[in-house]
Amino acid sequence: MRATLSTMSKHRLFWPVAVLVVLLLSNLAFTPGFFRIEVRQGQLYGSLIDILRFGAPLILVALGMTLVIATGGIDLSVGSVVAISGALACFLISKEADQNAFSGVVWAVALSLVLALVLGLWNGLLVAGVGIQPIVATLILMVAGRGLAQLITNGQIITINSSPYEVIGTGYELGIPIPVYIAAVVTAAAVLLTRRSALGMLIESVGGNAEASRLSGIRARQIKLMAYVFCGLCAGIAGLIVSSNVHSADGNNAGLFIELDAILAVVIGGTSLLGGRFSIGGTVLGALIIQALSTTIYTIGVPPEITLLVKALVVTAVCLIQSPAFRAKVFHRRSRPPAQAPADEQPKVEVPV
Repeated sequence: MRATLSTMSKHRLFWPVAVLVVLLLSNLAFTPGFFRIEVRQGQLYGSLIDILRFGAPLILVALGMTLVIATGGIDLSVGSVVAISGALACFLISKEADQNAFSGVVWAVALSLVLALVLGLWNGLLVAGVGIQPIVATLILMVAGRGLAQLITNGQIITINSSPYEVIGTGYELGIPIPVYIAAVVTAAAVLLTRRSALGMLIESVGGNAEASRLSGIRARQIKLMAYVFCGLCAGIAGLIVSSNVHSADGNNAGLFIELDAILAVVIGGTSLLGGRFSIGGTVLGALIIQALSTTIYTIGVPPEITLLVKALVVTAVCLIQSPAFRAKVFHRRSRPPAQAPADEQPKVEVPV
């Protein structure tokens, strides 16, 4: 039994799953009905459903961030892309004579996603084409993107009343929230593209050593460019869900700090910030851990002024628990070099003359 547990603990998804289970179980001490799921008018309601529903935008952003980090980069602009995407969609819908017109909503959503793709392409060109450091290149859009979002909304909060658009963030199908379906479809597409084709191996190769990959015939620049474009698309979809959920667009606060949560989710999921190997399943678990942690903090009644501090402490503890080096040091599992025998006891080797 102990050997089996030891083997399981070496799997990259063991600790994310264990942390998520502990977080969920800890809520039972404060909310006895935490795991209760009710059906109201054919729709599922409950804390677990809320974690999936509100965690969907973070899952989407973290998926895009995973591929970018796997190539050895980083994208700090995803929060701004979330704000821009939601702002443009709400702005276009607000200008429609009939906000409930399905064609108008489709047009607004399509243009918003196209803009998100263009913004991802911009980041990719700066990083892969021009050669600017990823943290600097994406910091440009992170700062300018907030200004662009506020320019679209004219510095105001745009409120809309569009039933077709609200379905994206608040709709249900077969009792399950639509955002959960969206996150599941994008996750499945990412898995198929990276694990059922050679693309995942190429991404890991570029992230491990971009120059060696280029010399071996891999188009490293195109791989990096594609990763940033995918990241922009994921952030754009997340922006539609966020704005649809609140029926409005706030260019200043929408998607604020989501890039930090996405990076944390990727790291918790087992993907190295140095690039190379990545885990889509680990990223999804990491995003759920972040959302479950936020839900737990509100459930136990942590004062709002220290919420971020508590969240930072818990995330630090989770990262330490996942670290093999830290666990080895704490539990004294670090292997010691074999002791050498005294000089007079060491075997003598006779050299023939």
